[in-house]
Amino acid sequence: MAQKRNSHSREPDGFDRAILRIVQQDAKTPQRVVAEAVNLSPAAVQRRITAMEAAGIIARNVAIVDPEALSLAITAIVEVRLRDERAATVDAAKALFRTTMDVQQCYYVTGGISFVLVIISRDMRSYEALTRTLFAENELVADYRTLVALDRVKTETALVIA
Repeated sequence: MAQKRNSHSREPDGFDRAILRIVQQDAKTPQRVVAEAVNLSPAAVQRRITAMEAAGIIARNVAIVDPEALSLAITAIVEVRLRDERAATVDAAKALFRTTMDVQQCYYVTGGISFVLVIISRDMRSYEALTRTLFAENELVADYRTLVALDRVKTETALVIA
């Protein structure tokens, strides 16, 4: 779920960027290991991580779970076109998609489509039930198109940090 971004009170410097490269790959990397890699003390690394969390640069620390391990077999990419693009309609759709647990990612986009969603479901029956609620019986939605992923080739979460 996307979160509102804080206005960052400071620009990350070279040490911050080096720390971010490491913790994006594994947030549980011991601080002494991070400190050695970036040539800082563990205390300095901790202060910088805390400051980046407070500034909203580090938005969350999460565990990335393999959907297959939980028998979540269907990954669907769904293009949704709303009936209109009035602010109230868009805001209502955002609120619905934001609070639906099966919606893993949601993007409000341009180009004739209103939203692109990534939805993870246990099976096609579960996905069908969800589409009835979210799209088919939703007065906000004009139409939708589903692309079912055959394979999750790459699902990277780390950003490229220069």
